[in-house]
Amino acid sequence: MAMSRADADACRAWQLLMKFFFAQRAHLPASGAEFDLSPVQCHVLHLIEPGRPLPMRRLADTLSCDASNVTGLVDRMESRGLIQRLPSSDDRRVKVLQLTPTGARLRSQLLKHMTGRSRPLAKLSPRQQRALLEILEALVDESA
Repeated sequence: MAMSRADADACRAWQLLMKFFFAQRAHLPASGAEFDLSPVQCHVLHLIEPGRPLPMRRLADTLSCDASNVTGLVDRMESRGLIQRLPSSDDRRVKVLQLTPTGARLRSQLLKHMTGRSRPLAKLSPRQQRALLEILEALVDESA
């Protein structure tokens, strides 16, 4: 059975997204090492947005690992003063992670370093960059 044009385009878009992701991912270990961070610690800093606490269970799910592994990771990052573990305001049995001011500054530095090192998005016009941003926001909309 032949693939429809929409299915073929969706398949090609997925392939290109994965190719782009893995090409950029290659820069992560080198960037993290400059800040004395492991690749997974860099990923955690990207995932926790300033002012938006992240439940530890969601972090474990996102990293596809057991909650016990996340505990050790969080312990190490907490000891460096990058994140803090707090009870959720919605359910005190749930622990959430929040960036400390030091963690937020390091996250900002890491993001600037990552985007300054590899400039594939600079190939796009400002209009194309805005369109890409809107598309990616729609794809990762956490309220959906």
